[in-house]
Amino acid sequence: MFDISFGSDNHSGVDPRIMKALEKANQGYCPAYGDDPITERVLKQLETAFGGDCEAFIVMTGTGANVLSLQSMLRSYNAVICVNSAHINVDECGAVQKNTQARLVVIDSPNGKLTPEMIEPRLMGNRDQHHSQMNVVSISQSTEYGTLYSLAEIKALADFAHSKNMYLHVDGARLANACAALNCNFIQLCKETGVDIVSLGGTKNGMLFGEAIISYRREVTEDLRFYRKQCNQLFSKMRFISAQFEAYLENELWRENALHSNRMAKLMASKLEAIPCVRLSQVPQVNAVFVVLPREMIEPLQNKYYFYTWDEARDEVRLMCSFNTTEAQIDDLCGTIRGLAG
Repeated sequence: MFDISFGSDNHSGVDPRIMKALEKANQGYCPAYGDDPITERVLKQLETAFGGDCEAFIVMTGTGANVLSLQSMLRSYNAVICVNSAHINVDECGAVQKNTQARLVVIDSPNGKLTPEMIEPRLMGNRDQHHSQMNVVSISQSTEYGTLYSLAEIKALADFAHSKNMYLHVDGARLANACAALNCNFIQLCKETGVDIVSLGGTKNGMLFGEAIISYRREVTEDLRFYRKQCNQLFSKMRFISAQFEAYLENELWRENALHSNRMAKLMASKLEAIPCVRLSQVPQVNAVFVVLPREMIEPLQNKYYFYTWDEARDEVRLMCSFNTTEAQIDDLCGTIRGLAG
């Protein structure tokens, strides 16, 4: 256990308001597997929050959300295009490939983002029976590198994908942080840009566990509930996920928490930038700060604070802020770095 962790927004605890909702749901008895009144209510709330004419599904994990979303749009001879740093490529242990039998076609990107121009050359094989057929473009919003797609950039990707008879999937583990940073809502970010299917993450922004999938393509996700069972993502006591989402959506708690973590990242970046031996490698757009540190400083810092080295060759580390990160914690980190710098 660390007193302070900048390793991941997953390392934080649960927002007290969400914990209170869990305690309230822990009363009496409820039908299982989503046949409870809380889940029925929350599914409608999610569908409304994403603009209607869509269908929401509750799942247990982010990996499960990505696998189920992609499985709905893939056959075994298909392929998914993503960036090299995508969570589905780096941190999901081949889950997409195992469950869908489809390939991932990875494109190197220095900022974690894709453009139509980067994708176009990879589609040449879609005319050839010897090649996997590209069927989905998958992006993360915000990206694993802490960068953001503008609404116009997402729309351009959606329009491009659709012109090639492909789908656009959005890994929204930090969708709340993206909306907070862009000063928009889920409707503007997803429905109005033409996204086909998106996950809404909660565990990185104050929830205990649980994610949601929102599909604007009912015709391709009509069997998703069966895949959900097969993929071990149908939670028995679903009311405990749904109760969290109800609190998360109420008065846009998701936005409040995301605004705070984004703000703490900008504060951290400004304080670190003032230390001569520290160099920002990305301008922080959400709640992630990427910095290059003197190599000899990294291990002593990791003895006191939990964080990850992002690129060992460059001595680049990732520092994540959470809904409950404090200015005092940031000052503690910066003070320690100054002390190590002498």
